[in-house]
This record gives sequence, C-alpha cells and structure tokens, in this order.
Amino acid sequence: MASTHRAPIEEHPDLMELRARHDRAAATPRAQMIEALALVTGLFLAASPWIVGFNGFTTLAVTNLIAGLAYMLLLGGLGTSYERTHSMAWAAAAIGIWTCVAPWVVAGDVARTRSITSNLITGVIATLLALAAASAARDRTDSRGGSRGRRHPVAGDR
Repeated sequence: MASTHRAPIEEHPDLMELRARHDRAAATPRAQMIEALALVTGLFLAASPWIVGFNGFTTLAVTNLIAGLAYMLLLGGLGTSYERTHSMAWAAAAIGIWTCVAPWVVAGDVARTRSITSNLITGVIATLLALAAASAARDRTDSRGGSRGRRHPVAGDR
C-alpha cells in the first residue's frame, strides 16, 4: 500500500485564494472607514452614560455599556473576519435599533432628554454603519460570483 502525502487544508489553493480575496476586501478604504467608525461608535455607546451624564448605574447605563461592547466586538473585527461580516452586520444593526428604543424599554425611569438624545443619535449612526458593513459584504460576495445584472448562460442556452 503506497502512502500518499496530502497537504493540509490550510494550504489548499482555493482556500488560500479566498483568504487573499478577503484580505484585499478588508484593506479597502471603505471597509477601514466602516471599521474605524464602528469602533468609535461602539466605544461612545459603551461610555455614553459617563460622557453624557446618566451614569448612576441605572439599567440604561448598564444596557448601553453591554450594547456598546457587543457592537465593537461585532463590527470592530471587520478586518480580521471579513468573510463573516454580513451576518455580524445584521446583528450589529439590531443592536443599533435596540439602542434607539432602549430609553423607553428598559426598566426604571430612565427616559430623560440627555439619554434619549444620546441613544437616538448613537443608535441611528450604529444602524447605518452596520447596514453599510452588510452592504459592503454583500457587494463583495456578489462580485465574486460575477457581475450583477448580467444573465449567465445556461447549458443548452443559445
């Protein structure tokens, strides 16, 4: 019985080409801008109770801290995990929407002008950034399969 030496899966040419494609996509100025703005937005969301002034460890302060950290983790790693960005971006968009409605939903009397204004602005920005990340990931996926809008010939089609 002859032994066959096979290269590890990490060295498969298709996998290496796919990783190179994702590296090129993550290196675009658009992806870098989205990642940087997402990090700043998530950081602000996490720190907003202390920056804006509703930091009494209320339920909204804890909610913003958790949501901001989760947002940074989801979209902040855009450059290192670009191939999974599409699904992560939708989760980040949900966090942005939650941020908008949180002042009215969380327990306690936390709906004050400062907290509402801060959460609405931050939530809208977070949602728009997440949608931009989802769009960038979708555009990258679509361009892999060919150009959009063109009909690809089918076998037997003339």
